[in-house]
Amino acid sequence: MGMFKIRAKVSNSKNPELSFEEEFWIDAGGLYSFVPEDRLERIGVEPSATRNRVLADGRHETPLLGFCDFRIEGIEGSIPCPVIFAPKGSLYLIGATALETFGVEVDPIQKKLKLILAVIGGFLASC
Repeated sequence: MGMFKIRAKVSNSKNPELSFEEEFWIDAGGLYSFVPEDRLERIGVEPSATRNRVLADGRHETPLLGFCDFRIEGIEGSIPCPVIFAPKGSLYLIGATALETFGVEVDPIQKKLKLILAVIGGFLASC
């Protein structure tokens, strides 16, 4: 899959004036978005849970997870999304959970995000 970056604004959900903008890698293969912990702490985002994950080399970690508002360039709205408190100096990543929340899919050829139609109640509608 072609890798590309997109600009996004990250805000504290409780105090939107506390925010920053950054270039994020799109990581449709990763579940959660990642932001270096020092950037999240600087805007007052507090962890609310932990999540277990397995790294490519087989190591297990239990990073902190919090919620903040994302505004993705070219997409309407600011939406709360889960985010992993990544180690200082880590890459900024937007994962599948945020992409699905925004209702977008990755176009790796044109290197952009495309709006998709959301199917709501598909199971009930098929009964």
